Amino acid sequence: MPATSQASQALPLYVQVSELLIRDIAAGRLMEGERLPPERDMAEELGISVGTLRKALADLTQKGLLERVQGSGNYIRHGATHESVYAMFRLELLSGGGLPRADILSVNRMKKTDDLPSFGTAADATRIRRLRYLNDVLIAVEEIWLDGDAGTVRRDLLSDSLYRFYQRHLGFWIKRAEDRVTIAKVPDWSPDIFPVAPGTVTGFVERFSWTEKREPIEFSRTWFDTGKAHYVQRLK
Repeated sequence: MPATSQASQALPLYVQVSELLIRDIAAGRLMEGERLPPERDMAEELGISVGTLRKALADLTQKGLLERVQGSGNYIRHGATHESVYAMFRLELLSGGGLPRADILSVNRMKKTDDLPSFGTAADATRIRRLRYLNDVLIAVEEIWLDGDAGTVRRDLLSDSLYRFYQRHLGFWIKRAEDRVTIAKVPDWSPDIFPVAPGTVTGFVERFSWTEKREPIEFSRTWFDTGKAHYVQRLK
């Protein structure tokens, strides 16, 4: 079911549903040629109106991931190229999938700290700390550093997807990313709401992200609760 508690600039509900279905298609939980349940049944299961569901299905149709056959139903189509705001989000619930969302803890423009690897071209960066959820289940704490030369980050304009914010407000799109998955201790700034206590070893992902330029524009660190989520990379 789509998340109900949202960030100040949360994705529209129909986009959330569309993204949830895109993740299920990418994960193979919705197969090529599979017929979706009747729209009223789907809407009831997701806790949304039929009108909202139809907007989500129209979005999938436009992306080439759904074929709507009059009088027959809606059928999944694989293989189309599409741009998903969560295309690079690799954490999933242990039961599979889940719609990502985030709560912002802090946004600060500051000098890059000594513990950071080399990225970008500026001496300063915007540091964003967030809590990450899947279907309203808290699964991770996250720290993102965006190079200072990338632009100004306004907290009131941030959405659940930073990549969508970058595209809409800063004029660039993340083209590729490199993840390094290991284990690490939860940082001391992690809030009490996160179930894994600071100093506890847990799953850890470092990510470098690029636009079309040579230098990575963003570096992030994510500590995730291995009792609730895992990192998934699918090869196609």
